[in-house]
Amino acid sequence: MSHSSTPKLAVWKFASCDGCQLSLLDCEDELLAISEKLEIAHFLEASRLQIAGPYDLSLVEGSITTAQDLEKIQKIRQQSKYLVCIGACATSGGIQALRNFQDVKEFSSAVYAKPHYIETLKTSTSIASHVLVDFELQGCPINKKQLIEVILAFLQQRQPNIPSYSVCVECKQAGKVCVMVASGTPCLGPVTHAGCGAVCPAYHRGCYACYGPMESPNTQALSRRWQDLGASRKDLVRVFRTFNAYANDFHKISEFHEKKEK
Repeated sequence: MSHSSTPKLAVWKFASCDGCQLSLLDCEDELLAISEKLEIAHFLEASRLQIAGPYDLSLVEGSITTAQDLEKIQKIRQQSKYLVCIGACATSGGIQALRNFQDVKEFSSAVYAKPHYIETLKTSTSIASHVLVDFELQGCPINKKQLIEVILAFLQQRQPNIPSYSVCVECKQAGKVCVMVASGTPCLGPVTHAGCGAVCPAYHRGCYACYGPMESPNTQALSRRWQDLGASRKDLVRVFRTFNAYANDFHKISEFHEKKEK
């Protein structure tokens, strides 16, 4: 970051539900603490103020779904010194990436009275599928404490300190009983990136993988354990195709089970 002027922060939205931007707004006190160190130059969710780039740091929410999106993200990349993706939509295509496994024209015809007005790409994909990304913060939605850590890291010119371990570690740290071992409840915690604080297992429910795949997840081993608990191939395709369906590791394992099912 330049030391001659206040760094500029920009927040951008593509195809998404706005949840990750709301996580940033929910920071409140934390944002006030760092507001003197940066200038929020573009954040339409919070203000009509729009200051032209270049920007020191751009936070990007949402997936690329149209030709206009593709053109826009390329311009944002050119204007940004650092670009960080926030949330499942930006890091893996989001829930809308489920269309990647089917015919998008068929969906358009079922939903819209005049589908010929709809102009969209065949797939919904992550930001990193199109431009260079400096960091990806997973989650649906993201963890606001992790987001503040990412912003501070770039202000301080260091690597963000975001753990790469699984939700299982969070369970152990909180002293929670493993739902899969204790009660035979299918859980995606062993392959899911930490960040939620193991909310679902705390209520005796299996993890839904809101934070996407952890680093080097053993999805094959977990699949075998699910099958031991009675899950079918169809069940496994479904559970790996949710918020992060097009994340590489989840994409591969869901296609594996889909082919085996046929």
